[in-house]
Amino acid sequence: MANVTFKSPVMAKDVTLYAVAGDRGTLLALAKEHKLPIPFDCGDGNCGSCLVEIKHLGTNKPYGLALTEKEKEMLRQLGKITPAEIENAETNDMPPRYRLACQYFVRDEDIAVIFAGDETLPKARPALSTAVKSYKGGLEIASVEEFLGYAVKVEEDAAIHFEELAVEMAKVGNKEISELFTQLGEYSRLHLAEAKKRAGSVDVSCFMPGDHVWPDLATPERTALWAGDPSLSRLDALKAALHGEKLGFEFYLTVAGHTKDAEIETLAKEFVKEESEHVAILERWIEREEAARKLALA
Repeated sequence: MANVTFKSPVMAKDVTLYAVAGDRGTLLALAKEHKLPIPFDCGDGNCGSCLVEIKHLGTNKPYGLALTEKEKEMLRQLGKITPAEIENAETNDMPPRYRLACQYFVRDEDIAVIFAGDETLPKARPALSTAVKSYKGGLEIASVEEFLGYAVKVEEDAAIHFEELAVEMAKVGNKEISELFTQLGEYSRLHLAEAKKRAGSVDVSCFMPGDHVWPDLATPERTALWAGDPSLSRLDALKAALHGEKLGFEFYLTVAGHTKDAEIETLAKEFVKEESEHVAILERWIEREEAARKLALA
C-alpha cells in the first residue's frame, strides 16, 4: 500500500489516500476517483495542465523510472525539468521534481502530490464588455436547463467550426493547420460531451438558442476565420482559437456574475473554471510556438 497525500491551496486540508501499488492507476485517475481538483484537460500528456510536484516521503530512495519522451518533452516545454534532471532520468532512471499526473503511475512508496488551484472567479463582479452588452439572452437565462442549452450550443458550434476549418485548410494544401484544427475540434467534442453529461437526462435541444441571440449572430467560441488560407501559420491559427476561447470564458463569467439564480451561478462558475483551463492551454501552446520561432531565427 502507498500513502498518497494531496496538497493544494484550493483544498481546505490535505487529503491522504491509500493507493494499491501496481494497479496501473495514474495519480490523475486516483484524484478523479476521489473528486480531488487536480486541473486537467486532455488526460494524455499532451497539454501539461495536470502538472504536479512530487515529494518523496520517508528515508527510502525513490523508485527508478523511465520517463516517456512525451512527458519529458512536455516538462521541458513548461520549463519544469532541468538538463540535469533529464540526464539523471535518462541515465539513472531517477524521477524529476515535477510530473504530469496523467503519466505518473502509483507505486509502493509514500509521496506528497502538490498542485496549484485555479481561481474560477475574481473577487469583483465582472464588468460587461461591448460584446456582452449586445448579447440579448445571457443575462436573462431563466433556468438551469436553458443555461445548459446555451452551453451545449457554444461547445457544439466550436467543434463544428474547427472541423469545417480543418476541411477547408486541407483543400488549400495547408496540411499542418488542418491537423491542428482537427485536434482543436476533438478537444471541443470533449467539452461538448462534458456539457451534455452535466445535462443528464434533460433534452437540452429544446433550450438551445438560435443564432439571433448572439453578438454578430455567432456563438462566442467561433473564430474570425471562415475559409481555407494556404498561408495561415500555426501561430496565427492558435491565436484565433485563443480569441474564441476567451470569448467563451467571458460569456460564462458574465452569466455567473449577474444571474440571480444560485444554481445557474454554481454551474456557470464550473464552466468558467473549465474555460480558464482551455485558455491557459492555448496560451502555453502559443508561448511554445513563439519560442520555437525565436530559436529558428536565432
